[in-house]
Amino acid sequence: MSGANTTRLANLHDVELAALAAAGDRSAFGELVRRHGSAVRGLLRRMGSAPAEADDVAQDAFLTAFERIREFRGEGAFAAWVKKIAARLYLRRLQRERRLAGLAQEAEDASIDAPQPDAAGRIDLDEGLKSLGPAERLCVSMCYGAGLSHAETAEALNLPLGTVKSHVKRGLEKLRTRLAPAGAALEGRQGNG
Repeated sequence: MSGANTTRLANLHDVELAALAAAGDRSAFGELVRRHGSAVRGLLRRMGSAPAEADDVAQDAFLTAFERIREFRGEGAFAAWVKKIAARLYLRRLQRERRLAGLAQEAEDASIDAPQPDAAGRIDLDEGLKSLGPAERLCVSMCYGAGLSHAETAEALNLPLGTVKSHVKRGLEKLRTRLAPAGAALEGRQGNG
């Protein structure tokens, strides 16, 4: 790819790149991969994937997106579309490995043994997600990282909608507590006294 073509592609919107890719321009699709590859891998790692596995699933997701690029209509963000593909592929992989069977019990056990916030009360989002039980981490990542609705997440995980909503609610409450600035809880209590 020439430098002029690279610059031209870098200045195009994702929808324009997707249209070019649908017309057969592989370099346009390459630009989409360059722009969104790390975000897709990051989502997969937040969902619980090991780094090497995240790379594999992200590659599969982009291959699927390339094969189905004509289905992308630009009604939403390309990044959200490819993240949904990646999340679904990762979940299929989990199901094949039969990890989902024990998620409910693991989540219950993890909520009992969950570590308390450190002295400073500050951790990053990735560390906060690691503190969640597997089911909570998956549900929160799918709903907020991949942009799936609660219903889409329930369908993908083969769980009742209410269960997904409960996992998301509990997960978000734990994250709020873990990610709160130091002293925020204390200030809230003093303001009510």
